[in-house]
Amino acid sequence: MLAGELEYDLPGELIAQHPVSPRDGSRLLVYDCADGRTEHRRFADLLHFLRPGDLLVYNNSRVLKARINAKRSTGGRAELLFLSRRENHIWEVLARPSARLKPGEALSLRRRPEDAAVPAQDAGTGGAPVFFLRENLGSGRWLVENISRLGTMDLLEQAGEMPLPPYINEKLDRPERYQTIFAREYGSAAAPTAGLHFTSSLIDGVKATGARVEPLTLHIGLGTFRPISAARLAGHRMHAESYRLPAHTLAAVEETRRSGGRVIAVGTTTVRVLETVFGEPPGPLAGTADLFITPGFRFGAVDCLLTNFHLPRSTLLALVMAFAGVEETRRLYREAVRERYRFYSFGDAMLLL
Repeated sequence: MLAGELEYDLPGELIAQHPVSPRDGSRLLVYDCADGRTEHRRFADLLHFLRPGDLLVYNNSRVLKARINAKRSTGGRAELLFLSRRENHIWEVLARPSARLKPGEALSLRRRPEDAAVPAQDAGTGGAPVFFLRENLGSGRWLVENISRLGTMDLLEQAGEMPLPPYINEKLDRPERYQTIFAREYGSAAAPTAGLHFTSSLIDGVKATGARVEPLTLHIGLGTFRPISAARLAGHRMHAESYRLPAHTLAAVEETRRSGGRVIAVGTTTVRVLETVFGEPPGPLAGTADLFITPGFRFGAVDCLLTNFHLPRSTLLALVMAFAGVEETRRLYREAVRERYRFYSFGDAMLLL
């Protein structure tokens, strides 16, 4: 398949800049893959499409406040975007201006203008050096060591900023709206956006239908925003992300399939984990997922997919086309544009049955 077949026209005003309130007030395009029927609903109407014995599986990864504003010993500015922990206090980061930084340089926290009236001293560091630049990995990536008395997670939580997707141009007043209600396990650079639509009361409603709800973890990396640059999908190297499937979720999926219920994946990240673990050959319950799902893929675990609308030339759109069909997905996206659905992370959702 050519990567150009993943293109579509989207008016810029349909790229959602803010989440709706309440969360389950977003719209839901429902498509039945068996009979081709399409319905336009609200997300809370999800309950009408569930059956006793169904299983919803969601991603409980939590977005790190991964962007740190730092100050160099020269007085200049630097920005660090924390990507992944390598060992103990050593992390891989995306730094800028990378070309000006030097191995061995120490960085302290830079107070933001909005923090000027706050008496607390730089997240408890007192202005002392916090990070040590250990190695330039190239392409803007560095290994940095946390040399403060605070753990890196605590430091990010206190002094970091939420890294929003590049297509969101407006400031988010409430950063928690870029976290799902399921968010527990720190480690993602982006939210598993299909989960952003759920509320606690909606989950109670899901359980009242006789359906079950179980978690897994996949930590989303920046590769999720990287467009497919190869001419053909077969030439694209899929990004890898760490995952964990709890034993109780594994057991719930197996029981659901034995009893004839449906496994409903909340988001493409959930699909990738389940299809990795239940693939041929089966994958481990924890590891690295680099499965690239493209049209022609045979799904072995997932029966239904709940997902947002994705960027052109993205691996996420390729997955949706693999699930619903190439031409069907193109038609659904054209209909969503015509009906003025909101797109991407803070946008509306689609349920593929």
